[in-house]
Amino acid sequence: MITLILSILALVIGYLLYGKLAERIFGPDKSRKTPAYTKSDGLDFVPLPSWKVFMIQFLNIAGTGPIFGAIMGARFGPSSYLWIVLGCIFAGAVHDYYVGMLSVRSGGVGLPELVGEHLHPKAKGISVFFSALMLLLVGAVFVYSPALILGDLTSSQSLNTTFIWVVVVLIYYVIATLVPIDKIIAKIYPIFAIALLFMALALLACLFVKWPENLPELWDGLQNRNPSAGPVFPVLFITIACGAVSGFHATQSPLMARCMKNEQLGRPVFYGAMITEGIVALIWAAVSSYFFFAGGNVEMGAEGVSAAPQVVTSVSKHWLGTIGSILAILGVVAAPITSGDTALRSLRLIVADALKLDQKPIRNRLAVSVPIFIVTAALLWFNIADAKGFDIIWRYFGWANQTLAALALWTVTAFLSKNRKGASYMLALFPAAFMTSVTLTFILTAKIGFNLPYSLVPYLGISIFCLSIALFCYLRFRRLRKAPLI
Repeated sequence: MITLILSILALVIGYLLYGKLAERIFGPDKSRKTPAYTKSDGLDFVPLPSWKVFMIQFLNIAGTGPIFGAIMGARFGPSSYLWIVLGCIFAGAVHDYYVGMLSVRSGGVGLPELVGEHLHPKAKGISVFFSALMLLLVGAVFVYSPALILGDLTSSQSLNTTFIWVVVVLIYYVIATLVPIDKIIAKIYPIFAIALLFMALALLACLFVKWPENLPELWDGLQNRNPSAGPVFPVLFITIACGAVSGFHATQSPLMARCMKNEQLGRPVFYGAMITEGIVALIWAAVSSYFFFAGGNVEMGAEGVSAAPQVVTSVSKHWLGTIGSILAILGVVAAPITSGDTALRSLRLIVADALKLDQKPIRNRLAVSVPIFIVTAALLWFNIADAKGFDIIWRYFGWANQTLAALALWTVTAFLSKNRKGASYMLALFPAAFMTSVTLTFILTAKIGFNLPYSLVPYLGISIFCLSIALFCYLRFRRLRKAPLI
């Protein structure tokens, strides 16, 4: 519990100090008109109240990530706390803030356009590929996971029940992707965000009441308590994405960049929403530590339970009572659904930006969206037809997600290197190099990748990190010598 308290305090201090530093380096201008006004179209560019922008941003980036990811990551032990705190302050919140603010300054464009503008034009295509891949996987995963929970609540878990809920959720995605952002998203997202925050705060209160003394603490050691899942590095850093750093957020921040009324809202909206998500992840990491390592599963009659959705259901039912459990599970169900529909919405906008296709006419929206829905449905069919489909898709999603985060951080590094004085680029350089090391080491050693021996992990991780920084320094030196390569 002491580790949890210190970790939450660290996130709050990180927002107040490091968030202020990131803001000062960027230099928001409250007199500059935002895209919500300069490109207002009543569809995607719509000025929204500040509190709604924050709530929508929080719910968009949250999904089941800070819940399911934290549950699975907590099994590695107290190292999960360190990653959530350090990753959130120095990588995730910086990533979200700068992508969001760069989008505001560039007229509300998506990540691929930012990559092409600030990193390299040829990197834009790579960004489009990884954005499309990751967002399609998000759309599939975040239809299937809430359908499983809804199926469990309404009937026995059967293929037919799950399929019915999949169809219902997918129909909602179609509607929410096509209609103006202020018609559905701006009306219901704040309510679901409140439910998600209620769940987290209620669980935190339960932890304080119980005050379990045998929770693993940082000083108990950072050894891997779940070796069957792979080494802490890089697997933990892929498992816990939302709550620490996540490339999915880079596709979501531009959605709210199109709705912000003032640039000075950037820190509370982008940096603040990430810190809030980190707190949610910390709470679930602590709850999961109690569940897995301190007898919580026995107390709840859930011995043998290891899957994240079942952990959520068990904890909510036993700790929060009937009404609290309903609100808590509502938050867990709503979070992935709302992230899934905005994933497909942002994919529509990314494709439209790449094709220079105006999205105001409904026929143009359909021309972009129909192929997206067909591919999503195909991935869902694979999910349902193959019992292992969800696990396979989730692993690829985790890797693609963090690869996109690395690309976004390199974009921020390039922007700071070119447009700000001094060594401000280091704010993003080291997180970018670290995430590059994580993603490349993972794909080289994972079974879904090149399956190299885990004994090579330390050498690969350190080498890739150092080479990434060395390559950046070389390219920066060449640019300063009037031979711009980045």
